[in-house]
Amino acid sequence: MPTLNKIRTALTGAMIRKTRPADPFPTDPRLVRLRLAITAFFALDGFLFAGWVVRIPAIKAQTGAGAGALGLALLGVSAGAVAFMMLTGRLCRRYGTHAVTVASGVAMSLSLVLPPLTRSATALGLVLLVFGAAYGSLNVAMNSAAVDLIAALRRPVMPSFHAAFSLGGMVGAGLGGLIAGGLSPTVHLLLLAAIGVVVAAVAGRALLAHPAPVVPEQLPASGPRSGRRRSGRLVFVFGLIALCTAYGEGAMADWGALHLSQDLAAGPGLAAAGYSVFALAMTAGRLSGTAVVQRFGQARTLIAGGTTAAAGMLLGALAPTTWAACLGFAVGGLGLANIFPTAIARAGEAGGPGGVAAASTIGYAGMLLNPPVIGFLAEEFGLPLALTTISLLAAVAVVIAYGTRGAQRGGRG
Repeated sequence: MPTLNKIRTALTGAMIRKTRPADPFPTDPRLVRLRLAITAFFALDGFLFAGWVVRIPAIKAQTGAGAGALGLALLGVSAGAVAFMMLTGRLCRRYGTHAVTVASGVAMSLSLVLPPLTRSATALGLVLLVFGAAYGSLNVAMNSAAVDLIAALRRPVMPSFHAAFSLGGMVGAGLGGLIAGGLSPTVHLLLLAAIGVVVAAVAGRALLAHPAPVVPEQLPASGPRSGRRRSGRLVFVFGLIALCTAYGEGAMADWGALHLSQDLAAGPGLAAAGYSVFALAMTAGRLSGTAVVQRFGQARTLIAGGTTAAAGMLLGALAPTTWAACLGFAVGGLGLANIFPTAIARAGEAGGPGGVAAASTIGYAGMLLNPPVIGFLAEEFGLPLALTTISLLAAVAVVIAYGTRGAQRGGRG
């Protein structure tokens, strides 16, 4: 009997090992290096973007632009990003996601030196087209690279990559707050550009040394044509959810520091800290995002996140004091944390790099909308009321996520 029990135990263990999904991350050095390299690019993206964001008030004063003119100039970031996103999807299919990620990271770093050289809203808008093109290209390429790696890992770790973006944003905003009073925007952003090129070169070397993991494609049981139609619908739905939340993230980046300094009389350092608090909350939310998605599923993650974001951003927009507004920013950041990465990861599962590019293009249309919409509303009704549109669109994301929760159960994680 002891021998029979040992045999039964061994056979049971073998069956469990055979059926249990493999988690190659802890044991495969190649996937470890790929994950670290891709994470570095996410962090670099957030770091560079936050460095630009915290200098918006200074560059606004330098150009002499009003709220409306600044809104149109900031439109350049989103317009450039959206224009290059679909092109980047094609470039990824042709040259590979890793090569395009490295090239885009270098381009974004170099383009960061352009905004502080401008002296008018028109010139600012034109150079922000270049900066936005590099930013959009990097976002599609690195998200596509992350989707390939996630498929190999067989774990929903996309929030961890976006946590690196938020952490980079927090560091960039915090650094900007510390040196805002001591360095001019030109010197500050030139320094960040140099750091960006170095990081892109080091992380890029590791990324280019390892090809993207190859994961066999699986056609849906209903057939290739109906499967493509269903994938297209899923990509569009998750793109809309991404749009609603990208609007909020972009608005916080473009207008958060200005709201604190202009409407609540915060100094340059405290105004920059407002975005840092938002980025810190998003980082905390995304660091726990993988566990949240695995525990509650995609649909509940999206619904709960959107509800929290709507409440937090309403407080941030209408709070009468700086500290209450920062509290609202923190709650809003926590709510928004896992919505965009979950939506983009699901679109990548449905459509590959093309799905990431399409959903990102739809999503970043939210960033395209926020500068003119908030700029116009700010001139007509004031910036606090204009910022309540962030809460409104977060609520719309909740409605969409709730209405499509059946489709979301079909995805991984």
